[in-house]
Amino acid sequence: QVQLMESGGGSVQTGGSLRLSCAASGYPSSNPCMGWFRQAPGKEREAVAVIYNGGESTFYADSVKGRFTISQDNAKNTLYLQMNSLQPEDTAMYYCAAAIRCNRYNARIRSQYDYWGQGTQVTVSS
Repeated sequence: QVQLMESGGGSVQTGGSLRLSCAASGYPSSNPCMGWFRQAPGKEREAVAVIYNGGESTFYADSVKGRFTISQDNAKNTLYLQMNSLQPEDTAMYYCAAAIRCNRYNARIRSQYDYWGQGTQVTVSS
């Protein structure tokens, strides 16, 4: 069983930055997918950024390209999401997720993921 714990959320003003961290108790496979999803009130949970294929491949939602960066430190079993130029529309609960495997076709699909953290709230005020 893989346990994921997010941290780093908070409240910032428009244009600010935050770095989210996700501490994992382990990885679900030798080549897992690790991702960040977010869910705003009344909206579906959506993929924000995913890293897979041994860290060589990434996926970013169009809305965050150029502003967010996903990275991982395998020695620390930690996933990060650096978020810059934050906008009010980035306000959401952010979740860390892990999948046993994924590819470029399903990395963004919520049902592909086997393990989820409890989430960390990000609030961006104008």
